Amino acid sequence: MTRDSKQSNKIIPPEVLLNGYRQGIFPMSEQRDDDSVGWYSARLRGIIPIEEFRVSKNVQRIIRQKRFECRINTCFRRVVEECANRETTWISDLIINSFEVLHMSGHAHSVEMYNKNKDLAGGLYGVTLGAAFFGESMFRQEKEADKVALWHCHQILKKNGFELWDTQFYTDHLAQFGCVEISADEYKERLTRALKRRAVFKNGR
Repeated sequence: MTRDSKQSNKIIPPEVLLNGYRQGIFPMSEQRDDDSVGWYSARLRGIIPIEEFRVSKNVQRIIRQKRFECRINTCFRRVVEECANRETTWISDLIINSFEVLHMSGHAHSVEMYNKNKDLAGGLYGVTLGAAFFGESMFRQEKEADKVALWHCHQILKKNGFELWDTQFYTDHLAQFGCVEISADEYKERLTRALKRRAVFKNGR
């Protein structure tokens, strides 16, 4: 992982964020109250090939049972705040505020899972640019809700013609969903192709 530069503004302008993603770099803070971000890239990039995404039989059963209701972009800021609500986090208030503005510009989206009581049970958020989706973080309040959110995210990406699903890093946790590592050069090629196309992050058929 390489670190590039610091950003000290209270809000990172959407055009700065998007330019970073176009270059294959992404922002992270040191802690929740950090008023700056570092820009990072991974020498080996994690992606989930959209055609190879998978979930466990248990998650498939929960989906069939319709245990959670999926909504898109109804409480974006809360989803990001929930993702940041952990002992150690790279999601600072600066990032939360900045991505909320990016969301209002139409380039950041949340997938939200609600239980039968209409309480937020889990979700994820990410950035869209061209036909690329850059997954940022996910959370759960109830067992498997984050994995069901990931499944719904895959359905959205597949139905709307997205070509690149970037997870930034490869982890053993993401490997269960089909995540693989690719070289920086291959990632740049895939990113370049995806940026030449347009896809819309929307739910429904």
